[in-house]
Amino acid sequence: IFAFGLTIGSTFFSHDTSSSYTIPLNNLELLNFTATVSDNDFDVPVSGSNATTINDTVMHDMEDDELLWRASMDVEWGQFNMVEAERRLLANALLDVSNQRFILLSESCIPLFNFSTVYSYLVNSNKSYIEAYDLPGPVGRGRYSHYMMPQVTLSQWRKGSQWFEMDRTLAIEVVSDQEYFPLFQKFCTRACYGDEHYLPTFISIKFPWMNSNRSITWVDWSKTGPHPGVFQRLHVTPELLNTMRSNGTCEYNGEKTDVCFLFARKFMPGTLTRLLRFAPQIMKFN
Repeated sequence: IFAFGLTIGSTFFSHDTSSSYTIPLNNLELLNFTATVSDNDFDVPVSGSNATTINDTVMHDMEDDELLWRASMDVEWGQFNMVEAERRLLANALLDVSNQRFILLSESCIPLFNFSTVYSYLVNSNKSYIEAYDLPGPVGRGRYSHYMMPQVTLSQWRKGSQWFEMDRTLAIEVVSDQEYFPLFQKFCTRACYGDEHYLPTFISIKFPWMNSNRSITWVDWSKTGPHPGVFQRLHVTPELLNTMRSNGTCEYNGEKTDVCFLFARKFMPGTLTRLLRFAPQIMKFN
C-alpha cells in the first residue's frame, strides 16, 4: 500500500494494492493544488516502493520510518486488511489537529475542479460523503452474515463505494470504533468485501444524520463485472470531463446542485498528457 496526504485543513489519501505501482497522475494533482496555494502551505508525504516526499513540512512529529510503518501495511484486494489500512491512514492524519476533512482516493483518481473549488465545497459542507444503500441480491444483502446479530441485522446491512470523504468528528468515531470493527473483521471475510460494507453499515447505524449517503468520486459502472470502467488516453475529451463535472443533481447543504462529483476514476497513466492539455480550459487550473 502507498499513501499520500495533502494538508491545507483537508487531507487527501490514495491507496493501491500493487507494490509496483507509482503515482501516474501525480503531476495533474500537483498542477491543481499548486495553482492556488504557495509551496509552504502543504505537504505530500508519500510511502511506497517508488515513493518521493514533496516539501519538508510534515503534519506530525514522527520520523519518516515511523510514519511509513504506521501508514503502510500489507493489503490484498477484496480482503478486510484494506479497511484496516484505511483506519491506520485516518489515525495518522488525525495527529494533525488542523486537518478537518479526510478523503480516500485511488492512484487512478483525478480532480474534476481546481483546488479552491474542492476546498470550499468540503470545508463548508455540513455532511460527510460515504455512499450507503440497501441492495438486495447476492452482491448486497447476500454478503451479510447472521453471526453479526444482534449488533448488525440484515435490514441494517449497507453497501457503498469505498472512496469516502468525512469530517474530523466522523473520522475520530471511525478510528475509535471497538464494537463494529471487530465484528466485521471476524465475519466480513472472503467474498464479503469489507471496504464496500463496513463504513456504509457502521455510519448508517451510528451516525446517519452526519452522512449524505453519496460519494464525491465519479466511477463508471456501466459495464458488468467486479471492476469499474477504465479510461485510456483517447477516451479523454472535454465532453467526457464536462459530463463528469455535471452529472445529474444532488443535495448540498439542503439545496439542489449539479456539482456532485469532485473527483473521477479510473484514469490510466497514458491519459496524463491529454488531461494536462484540457485542465486549464475545463478545470480552470492555472
